[in-house]
Amino acid sequence: QMLLLLLSLALGAEPGAGALRLNSTEGCEIIHPPRDGGIRYRGLTPDQVQTVRFLPFNYEIEYVCRPDREIVGPKVRQCLRNGTWTDMSHPSRCRESPTLWKAVHIGALFPMSGGWPGGQACLPAVRMALEDVNSRRDILPDYELRLIHHDSKCDPGQATKYLYELLYNDPIKIILMPGCSSVSTLVAEAARMWNLIVLSYGSSSPALSNRQRFPTFFRTHPSATLHNPTRVQLFKKWGWTKIATIQQTTEVFTSTLDDLDQRVKEAGLEITFRQSFFSDPTSPVRNLKRQDARIIVGLFYETEARKVFCEVYKEKLYGKKYVWFLIGWYADNWFRIKDPAINCTVAEMTEAVEGHVTTEIVMLNPENTRSISNMTSQEFIEKLQKRLGKNPEETGGFQEAPLAYDAIWALALALNKTSAELVKKGLRLEDFNYNNKNITDEIYRALNSSAFEGVSGHVVFDASGSRMAWTLIEQLQGGVYKKIGYYDSTKDNLSWYNNDKWIGGAPPADYTKVITTFRFLSQKLFISVSVLASLGILLAIICLAFNIYNGHVRYIQNSQPYLNNMTAVGCTLALAAVFPLGLDGYHIGPGLFPFVCQARLWLLGLGFSLGYGSMFTKIWWVHTVFTKKEEKKERRKTLEPWKLYATVGLLVGLDVITLAIWQIVDPLHRTIEEFTKEDPKTDIDVSILPQLEHCSSTKMNTWLGIFYGYKGLLLLLGIFLAYETKSVSTEKINDHRAVGMAIYNVAVLCLITAPVTMILNSQQDAAFAFASLAVVFSSYITLVVLFVPKMRRLITRGEWQSEQQDTMKTGSSTNNNEEEKSRLLEKENRELEKIIAEKEERVSELRQQLHDRQQLRSRRTVPTLYQPSLPLVRCLVSEQADKLGRSNCDGSRVHLLYK
Repeated sequence: QMLLLLLSLALGAEPGAGALRLNSTEGCEIIHPPRDGGIRYRGLTPDQVQTVRFLPFNYEIEYVCRPDREIVGPKVRQCLRNGTWTDMSHPSRCRESPTLWKAVHIGALFPMSGGWPGGQACLPAVRMALEDVNSRRDILPDYELRLIHHDSKCDPGQATKYLYELLYNDPIKIILMPGCSSVSTLVAEAARMWNLIVLSYGSSSPALSNRQRFPTFFRTHPSATLHNPTRVQLFKKWGWTKIATIQQTTEVFTSTLDDLDQRVKEAGLEITFRQSFFSDPTSPVRNLKRQDARIIVGLFYETEARKVFCEVYKEKLYGKKYVWFLIGWYADNWFRIKDPAINCTVAEMTEAVEGHVTTEIVMLNPENTRSISNMTSQEFIEKLQKRLGKNPEETGGFQEAPLAYDAIWALALALNKTSAELVKKGLRLEDFNYNNKNITDEIYRALNSSAFEGVSGHVVFDASGSRMAWTLIEQLQGGVYKKIGYYDSTKDNLSWYNNDKWIGGAPPADYTKVITTFRFLSQKLFISVSVLASLGILLAIICLAFNIYNGHVRYIQNSQPYLNNMTAVGCTLALAAVFPLGLDGYHIGPGLFPFVCQARLWLLGLGFSLGYGSMFTKIWWVHTVFTKKEEKKERRKTLEPWKLYATVGLLVGLDVITLAIWQIVDPLHRTIEEFTKEDPKTDIDVSILPQLEHCSSTKMNTWLGIFYGYKGLLLLLGIFLAYETKSVSTEKINDHRAVGMAIYNVAVLCLITAPVTMILNSQQDAAFAFASLAVVFSSYITLVVLFVPKMRRLITRGEWQSEQQDTMKTGSSTNNNEEEKSRLLEKENRELEKIIAEKEERVSELRQQLHDRQQLRSRRTVPTLYQPSLPLVRCLVSEQADKLGRSNCDGSRVHLLYK
């Protein structure tokens, strides 16, 4: 201390000059010298130094060391007005002279020019880090890190040349530090052959995360896939599970998207739509719109981003329903830059990009905390700017400079840990050579377990050797990017500012929520038709009761009442089918729907077979009897009712068999028809999916073809038979003309309704209206045409009429009976003409006998062997041919002839 005092006096300080207030409390507390060194206290004697506790403001002290030592840290400190010394965060100490340290060499490639001139800022940052590390005696105390570097120009060919020089020229390099992704790929593939660790500060390609291809590669620059954990975290925060993507077809974006796909699956999310393009994004953007994409991740370069969002504006794929996620390293005004490749205005582009979210790797710690180098991130930036001496925006790699700085610290800490582990094995760092894999493995393990606070944030490597860093989250609000949060993927910590803004007031839904609604039958229509059907059933019951009650009346008997009863029952069943036709999910549950389907089928099928089949049987018999040749008519003139009933039974049995096979083999069940989604008028994130219930089976068309096929043939055949027998009159079936009219109406309605209902199958109201009203009207017409005339006849003429009167009045009119008699007389006349031809030769012999018989007429009855005279026979023939018109023939003789 005396020596230090003498030195200070030699510098011009006089003892006692400028008296100091040695016992004053106004100043800074005195600092004592470090180990192996001393402090110059200007103007103080050794005795005063022993007694003084505080030194005055603005007082300066100077550190000195022994000749074989050097000072580390601030050499001069000054007392500040707040009572502290300057730079107290950096301790001052003495260490051995560097000439005694062992050098550890680093081979580096800095791109000072080329596609990414990151070396312009990264090289000064690395030199700063080397100075700070080498000044620390608690890190590699016996070693000094030294740098050997070349300019790779971000060119793999140039890098190959310098890599050869680094490997084959002394000294041995313990690690390699490339910059660009393309150069790092080359160096990392070759490094394993020399047992070298590669630590990159500026490579972001996801391909470098392949541990099988690059087993010794690490990087402090995060991979481009680091955006993906942040995106997944945001998807979870806002409750989105369905994501769409659109990417430019380049390796970096494809691999990034593949990683995103894997991460969203692990998180229980889903990428629903994935679009890509090379240069024209028109079709992919249109596809996103068509597929109703809401949350869209876009991966493309800045120039392509302008093309994409021009198409986004045209397709209206923006606004409160959509959220876009973009890369955050675009220029802040990228969407305002005029681009001849697009035809959208700046205003249109600004409107289209509003509200999108960006993610960007944090390369500078946003928090004001001190790193392992005892500097904050802002202090580092200020120090680097002084060293650069020019505008940072004009310096390549300025943003990546903190990563390069922390790369040296990561290396130093790993080598420090490795050195301690090697001592246990009797090895040292200077023993490293390109054939020593043991030291390489120790360095690998040390780097792989690195974890410290750097100026770029928390430094840690994942399993693939990539840096895990924070991600900055920004949102474009009012045309300006606003920070809305940070995400630390290493700690799964989301720092949120709660200043995110949404056009719709809240984050939109990730998909249009589909609300299923069933289209039910109009209840007013169903009730109206049901009332008509009920009245029809009542009318059928009345007709049936009338027919049964008056079954003994000859007029009713001649209309084949049992067939008419079947018609009434068939109409009742068909009308009853209207009720299950109108039942749907509004009235019954899904479990009962198959039974309703079967009820529809059976009621309609059996109702048609009974109702139409009985009428068809009548008209078929009439046609068979009265449109054939005379000899066949004779054989069929006797009506056998059991044949009519058997015909109806055959038709009904055919239906029963067909329906039973259908129900057993391929039963009807409930099916759902979905229609085009509809947008509601109020909620933009809700879409209505209309659905309609149907009765169907697996081979529905085949069964309908069979069913409609033979029913259609019956209808067409019925129309033909009705037309053929329109002029026929018969007493056996006196209402066949009414039956023909009913067949016309039923056939026309059925032939029209069946195809129309198939066409209108998706329109429940129209289909039900056509089908049910066809059933109702055909049933009404059938009942009215067949039964109302009978009711009217019996009511107006009286049911008590004699059987003879009923016989004289059978048929639909008197003319019908006379026509029947006329046909019978014509037949008898033809027989008489035949007899006349045979007996003509005997006429002369019989004339005398005839004269004698006339004289005895008044006294005796007609002889048994009476033969008429020729004039009388001819008169009879003539009169019969005249259809019983007036004649001058003797009426009594005519009577005898009939007898």
